[in-house]
Amino acid sequence: MPVTITAPRITRATWSSERAFVLATAAAAVGLGNVWRFPYIAGENGGAAFIIAYIIAVLAVGIPLMIIEISAGRVERGSPVKTFRSLYSYGGLFGWLVVGLTMLIMSYYLVITGWTMAYAVDSVTGNIRSFSEFTAGFSSIFYFLAVSLITAIIVARGVSLIETLSKIMMPLFLLTILFLTGYSLTLPGTKEAMTFLFSPDFSSFLSPTLWVLAFGQAFYSLAIGQGYLITYGSFLPEHTNLPRATGWIAGIETVVALIAGLMIFPLVFTFGLQPDQGADLAFSTLPLAFANIPFGGILAVAFFWLFFLAALSSSIAGMQVVKTALREELRLTHAWATVAAFLPILPLGILAALSFTPAEFTVFDRPFLEVLDMFAANQVVIVLGLVGGAIIAWTIPRQTVINGFSNRFRPYAAHVINTTKYLWVFVALILLLSFII
Repeated sequence: MPVTITAPRITRATWSSERAFVLATAAAAVGLGNVWRFPYIAGENGGAAFIIAYIIAVLAVGIPLMIIEISAGRVERGSPVKTFRSLYSYGGLFGWLVVGLTMLIMSYYLVITGWTMAYAVDSVTGNIRSFSEFTAGFSSIFYFLAVSLITAIIVARGVSLIETLSKIMMPLFLLTILFLTGYSLTLPGTKEAMTFLFSPDFSSFLSPTLWVLAFGQAFYSLAIGQGYLITYGSFLPEHTNLPRATGWIAGIETVVALIAGLMIFPLVFTFGLQPDQGADLAFSTLPLAFANIPFGGILAVAFFWLFFLAALSSSIAGMQVVKTALREELRLTHAWATVAAFLPILPLGILAALSFTPAEFTVFDRPFLEVLDMFAANQVVIVLGLVGGAIIAWTIPRQTVINGFSNRFRPYAAHVINTTKYLWVFVALILLLSFII
């Protein structure tokens, strides 16, 4: 007697509210995108000039692209693969490129999340190691594997658990950062840090590299071109005001990035560190703060555990993108889709973790993790973000985007669509020229 196998029925949850969507989406990047990555990229690229270029990138291109991507996800109610396929005949292939980029980013993102977990554990024991001590062994690999397992378990549970974590973690994490920033601003290095962060060298604006890195950080922080916005937008409830929601997300991201700079750079200049130290900048400076601040041990426990949860939220968001695509395209269960999402990531993640161990795995004389970050976040993400925005803007029905605007903001909807259609061409040409240079 023949046996009929029925594929699992795909059902989609939704965020409980617009506020839940804003918190979850902001949490997807705040943990590492702004507290870890923004200061180290700003430190390597002149501070103030980079910050101005970053803000220009967010306002001119970032927010319109966010609205376009979320609109597409909201209408198609699917993964990036499904969304781009429905908009363009060969769009499915592009959607898989987006998912592949997210997998590449997650391979080293989970390694850094592992660092935050290690420091959280150390804070409880009262023995916070310096970063050089941490990388003297192979702890980086162990914590990468531990975090990967935790992330897989949460991703398999779905949207509701992600929403709950975001609502609890985000406000507490922001309060802790604000308190630490207040302490940092009392240190002797504050004046030098303020000059570094807010007194630009205007000749730097002629550097193509500065603009490429600023746009790369803006796209990275706002999760553009990585499938996050399409995937999270597919869970969006009706009657969400997209301009208001994206404005809040972009505002939170930018403010937290600036606060992170004010928290870290006074420590850098007070303790004689170099602002262009690289990917370990935050992990080298923050232990110094806790060693010198009153009640530093207690505060270290609160900060590093919240930092870990914020980083974990970012990792969950990225893996949710990959899992959703695999589940919907291959008709897998939650569990099998989660397993399929993690298997390709583990080998690259182990190599990235090895770059901060005694093995010191390097490429082009830089740690492999930093090479992955520069390639994925400063080059590929810009290309995919601009091309993806163009595909959506030229193919999505205009009324679809307009419906996401409240009556008050609907006159501006056409401007968002046109900006995404035409401005990206100008930006793409400039960035292409910068890549060549």
